[in-house]
Amino acid sequence: MNPETPPYLSRATCESLGITTGEVIDMMEALIRGAAAGRVWNAPKAVVMPGDGRYLMATLCAADDPPYMAVKSLGLNPENASRGLPQINAVVALHDARTGVPVAFVEGNWVTEVRTAGLSAVAARYLARAESRTIGFIGCGAQARSHLDAFRQMFGITAVRAMGRGTANRDRFLADAEATGLSVTACDDARSVVKGADIVVTSVTLSYDTEPFIDAAWLEPGVFAAVTDLGIPWIDESMNAFDRIVIDDLQQEEKMEKPLVARELIDGDITALVDGGLAGRADDEQRTAFVFRGLALGDLALAALAWQRYSGS
Repeated sequence: MNPETPPYLSRATCESLGITTGEVIDMMEALIRGAAAGRVWNAPKAVVMPGDGRYLMATLCAADDPPYMAVKSLGLNPENASRGLPQINAVVALHDARTGVPVAFVEGNWVTEVRTAGLSAVAARYLARAESRTIGFIGCGAQARSHLDAFRQMFGITAVRAMGRGTANRDRFLADAEATGLSVTACDDARSVVKGADIVVTSVTLSYDTEPFIDAAWLEPGVFAAVTDLGIPWIDESMNAFDRIVIDDLQQEEKMEKPLVARELIDGDITALVDGGLAGRADDEQRTAFVFRGLALGDLALAALAWQRYSGS
């Protein structure tokens, strides 16, 4: 590989590689166990918020196996829509972890979408009921699509309920879901979405100006919630309705200015869940949640999987 000309793996290229949710889960769990054993190094994310709606972020993770380092740079700007651009844009630089030589650049939006759903899927393996059939979405953008794809591969999903900021995204999302044979219900409020749902996914656009509007007490017994939006749309005082809350990284969380969830409500992180230090779902009545910021090892997992499949290594 010529270090002066590392290839760029576009979204179209990544999507053509046929990477499955099962492969993503296996790679993430291997890296999580590696981190617990001191063979994977996952740095807390660095975030800059200029105060004008932009959210600028970088992540770093390195591993002995697979022997790569992934550095992701991401920018979110709500004004991008007026420019004809996606709200979020990112790239992942994949390096040889032993030499530091760049190996490839991977389209970061694809990595972010699939790795976020992959982290939710890892948590769901331990926290969701195997017989989950109905899934509710609050937020109908890229994360809703990637989560639906992941959870359809894991569970016998038959029905989708959804609401979004506007009806256009919601209706497109539900039309695509219906075209695959799923039963769909368009909802106008959060309470209607979670009614009867076995799994709930929230992916509301990141903004600390959002007025919380989701009450965890509305959730059905036995539900699993994947909270991808820093918990911003959830009413803080209602989170004690969950019987078990898992986050992605306790060490990272300690360095964050605004907590995802009140510390006393957190049972542990995903490393403890995967490594056996924290038990998963105890019974069919528990309300469980995975609330997360994003873990850099997820970026490494997806970038490494894409590169290995692409290069045949």
